[in-house]
Amino acid sequence: MWNWLISGLAVGATIFLYDGNPLYPEPLRFFELIEKHKISIFGTSAAYIHYLMGLGVKPAEKYDLSALREISQTASTLSPEGFEYVYREIKKDLFFNSISGGTDINGCFAGAIPILPVYSGELQGRALAMKVESYNDNGDIVENEQGELVCEAPAPSMPIYFWEDDDNMTKYKAAYFDYFKAKGKKIWRHGDYIVIHSDTGGITFWGRSDAVLKPSGVRIGTAEIYNVVEQLPEVSDSLVIGQKFQGDIRIVMFVLLNEEYELNDDLKVKIRQILREKTSPRHVPKLIFQAPPDGIPYTFSNKKVEIAVTKIIHGMSVANRGALRNPDSLDFYMEMKDKLQQ
Repeated sequence: MWNWLISGLAVGATIFLYDGNPLYPEPLRFFELIEKHKISIFGTSAAYIHYLMGLGVKPAEKYDLSALREISQTASTLSPEGFEYVYREIKKDLFFNSISGGTDINGCFAGAIPILPVYSGELQGRALAMKVESYNDNGDIVENEQGELVCEAPAPSMPIYFWEDDDNMTKYKAAYFDYFKAKGKKIWRHGDYIVIHSDTGGITFWGRSDAVLKPSGVRIGTAEIYNVVEQLPEVSDSLVIGQKFQGDIRIVMFVLLNEEYELNDDLKVKIRQILREKTSPRHVPKLIFQAPPDGIPYTFSNKKVEIAVTKIIHGMSVANRGALRNPDSLDFYMEMKDKLQQ
C-alpha cells in the first residue's frame, strides 16, 4: 500500500505503520493504538475484520475511538455481515471505505464515494477514470447478475508492457486483453467476479473469476462460500477449489480451525448444513479436509491463492512460489494430491 502512504504524506498527513503480527499480544492491539495515537483513518483487511467478528469482540465498548472517522478495507472480499459488524461493534458514525483494484494498475477499479450511503457487501461505485462494466460470457454488459469485471477504456495507471515480453507483447495481451477477443472485443478483463447493482450503483465482489467454481456448470464465486463458513466459531480460515473429477467439477474445501476444535464428522455435517441453508445445495463441498497451521496460502497483499492449489491438485506446477507470503503451505496440498484422485 506504499502508493497510498506516499499520497498521505503529500497532503500533509502523519503516517502510522505497524510492522508485525496484528494479533499480538492480543487481537485488539490495533484499537489500543488508535486510541493512544488518535488515529483518524485505519486501513485493514477483510480477514482481520472477519477474525474479530468470529471472536465476538466489541472494540467500541473497550476503547475511545472518537478520533476514528474512517476505516478503509481491501485485499480479500468482506462479507455483508462484516460491514454490519464494523458499524455495530466498532463505530456507528464513521465512513467505511471498501476498495478493490490491483497492484498491476497501482489503483482501484471500484471504491468509496463519501457523499453516498454505504450498503452492506457493496463498494459504493466505480473509481474515477475507470470505465468499469460487468460482462457475461457472451461479452454483453449485465447488471444485477454475476459477471467479469472489465474496463472498457484506457486508464492512466495501467501497465503498458511486461518486462522481457516479445515484440508482439504476447504475455501482456494474454493477461488482460485476449479473454473477450473471440467476441470481437479487445478490452481489459481484470479477472474479478462482480455484480453491479442497478438500484444503488454499488459493486459486489465475489472473488477471482479464474478461481470460480463450476459444479455441473453452475458458476459459484468462492466468496459466497467463505462468507458463510468463516462465520462459524470453529473455523479460523478456509479455502475452496474446483477439482475435475469423473467428468464434472467437485468442490473441495480445506478448513483451518481454531485451536480448541478438530474436524470430525459432526463439524463436517454442520459446515454442509449451513452452506445448504444459507446458499444452495450446489455450494456444498463434496470433500472437507483440515488444513495445518498456516496452511492457507496467501499473497503478500493478503489474498488467498486458490489457483495455485488448484494447479497442484491437477498435477500442474506452480511457477512462482516466491510470490506467496507462506510458500511452504503448498507442501500440504502436494501431499493431498494423490488422495484426491480417489
